[in-house]
Amino acid sequence: MAITLETSNFFLLLAQAFSYFCVMAALFWARRRVGLGVFLCALGVMHFLETYLAAVFYIQLPFGIISPGSTVLFSGKLLMILLLYIKEDAATVRQPIYGLLIGNFLIVGLVVVLRNHEVVPAVPGREPNIAFVDEMGWLMVWGTALLFLDSIGVILLYEQLGRWLRSHQLARIFLASAAMLTFDQFGFFMALHYVTGAPWHVLYGGWAAKMGAALVFSLMVFAYLRLVERRTRDLLPAQLSDVFDTLTYRERYLDLLGESGRDRLTGALDRGRFDAMGQDLVGPTLATGEPVSLLAIDVDGLGRINDGEGRPAGDLILRDLARLLIGTMGDGRCHLFRHGGGTFAVVAQGLDHPTAVDLAELLRRTTARAEMSERGAIVTVSVGVATAPEDGRDLYRAYAVAESRLREAKAAGKDRVVGRDGVVLG
Repeated sequence: MAITLETSNFFLLLAQAFSYFCVMAALFWARRRVGLGVFLCALGVMHFLETYLAAVFYIQLPFGIISPGSTVLFSGKLLMILLLYIKEDAATVRQPIYGLLIGNFLIVGLVVVLRNHEVVPAVPGREPNIAFVDEMGWLMVWGTALLFLDSIGVILLYEQLGRWLRSHQLARIFLASAAMLTFDQFGFFMALHYVTGAPWHVLYGGWAAKMGAALVFSLMVFAYLRLVERRTRDLLPAQLSDVFDTLTYRERYLDLLGESGRDRLTGALDRGRFDAMGQDLVGPTLATGEPVSLLAIDVDGLGRINDGEGRPAGDLILRDLARLLIGTMGDGRCHLFRHGGGTFAVVAQGLDHPTAVDLAELLRRTTARAEMSERGAIVTVSVGVATAPEDGRDLYRAYAVAESRLREAKAAGKDRVVGRDGVVLG
């Protein structure tokens, strides 16, 4: 069966959407290595093309006439902004929005100045079309103003939908983007109809196409978040001074409540939880006749890393180390706490001393083989091990012994495990 023109256009649109998303998602994923500037510049560069295509370039689909500029490029941009918000914060997501808005106003201002030039026909047959540039400039300003509202709206809707669909992220992404793309389609068409005389059937065909784009891009964003991204979203920084101040408070407050008692940087239980629940882990376990082992784990040379490469480099190492430790321990009876600075504490219920020493050695070897941080840094840890009741019948006495053995490991050359018998392993 011959492929119809509409079918061919449909698959070409899918190919464009897939190509756009893959490139932009790759740039976004690489932000920890090359910075967000590359992603943001690529996002901005596409703005003129999407506005130009929305104004003059249309294709036929089975359900109507649509523009790839609106369907693929603008829809994709809105979903990229939502992705930026989900994985970063409001302070970051406002950068491309304000940058595009200011840049497009600058275009209009420069065109006003250009009109005052006396143009010299240096190249035969090539005359500047200032009217076209002027028209495109105003369309871009209008489109960016709508993008500003769309971006705020899609974030607000994504947040509000969390009240009912907090565990259904795909539905939240799709419903928020579909609602704002509907608003945008009607808003931009009004300007397009006024400036270029675009017919009304373009409105309805474009809306149907944007709903399809919302679904396709939502599926790709959701798959990217689940399969590619590993970084937990940071909490919203303080000291914002505009409308984005209030966008994220409710959901992030709920996230904070859910993470209460966890160290913000590493995700491990924090020092307060160590003090609050540690003895509750030790006492009942000892009462059943089982031992409880405590591990004091410290990153070797963290102060040197902070001084030489900056505290963010040390923070990345602590974050990755916590994830490695949690993944290596596995057992639900082993509890990881960030005790302070570069030190972690492990309360291991039911582990006798030899087994706890073996676990400590496994953690030490695994850490030494792993690449910490996204720059591939190799770090080591020193570990002191104590076991209750022999090394103390409560949390603090036993952990004090573990800390003493940690200091022995440091003094013996670091990258070591010290157990009860004083033998340095490693």
